[in-house]
Amino acid sequence: MRRAGDYFVLTLTAPGIPELARPGHFVALGVGGVTSANLLRRAFSIYTVQSRGVYGGTLEVVFAVHGAGTEWMSGLHRGQQVDIVGPLGKPFLLPKNPVPCVLVAGGYGSAPMFMLADALRARGCRVDVVFGAATESKLFGVLEAKRVAASITITTDDGSVGEKGRVTDVLPSVIKRTDADVVYACGPMAMLREVARVAAEHGAYSQCAVEESMACGIGVCMTCVLPVIGQDGITRMLRSCVDGPIFRGDRVRWDDVDTIPDDVYGAPVKGGH
Repeated sequence: MRRAGDYFVLTLTAPGIPELARPGHFVALGVGGVTSANLLRRAFSIYTVQSRGVYGGTLEVVFAVHGAGTEWMSGLHRGQQVDIVGPLGKPFLLPKNPVPCVLVAGGYGSAPMFMLADALRARGCRVDVVFGAATESKLFGVLEAKRVAASITITTDDGSVGEKGRVTDVLPSVIKRTDADVVYACGPMAMLREVARVAAEHGAYSQCAVEESMACGIGVCMTCVLPVIGQDGITRMLRSCVDGPIFRGDRVRWDDVDTIPDDVYGAPVKGGH
């Protein structure tokens, strides 16, 4: 365990998971120990993996303390056991040909972007990065991003570092300057909605890693559904944990998240019995 600004980076030995992990995959952790009242798992994007180690493969996740579960995680010590399931979800799709790509992240939403940047660069893609946060201490991985990206643009709400404002304030100019074909994003839902909009306006394809509450991580509990338009034009309620967490930005009905639209497939008919 180590600190990184306002965040914690937790290293877990989990043979089998690092070998299968791809950029955008996540893991679900049981929190609080075996006697805990915290029954629901917590989902975390995979930050880094090492396929070999003294005790087997390792992976790292990044988190902030928000409640009892993450408070418990912040107190974990070497050798303590954690129940882990993964890798889960569907990873980011990589371009078949080398194209310019922009990676956009808010806060510790940057965690999965480093594996992605490495995979894109291995395919000959140019990678430019836009990271934003409320304030400097809530940014994650800025120095690391400088090593993997052709350029990095930083924004903070309070102007404590980089440009004052939000990632979507600078994204249009970055897309134009780099002639980006693909925009990858991870962060709060409101940010993803705007990133998807900006990308579409500038003719770029977007992939968004959504931050819906994933209690089970395996598609059983249905707590993480959101409305997504299929290739046939029909909206369905898809599960973020198994159908995502990566979705095409132009397919998610961002304004209808947390609702069940009347026209969604299988929705109750109004006035029906």
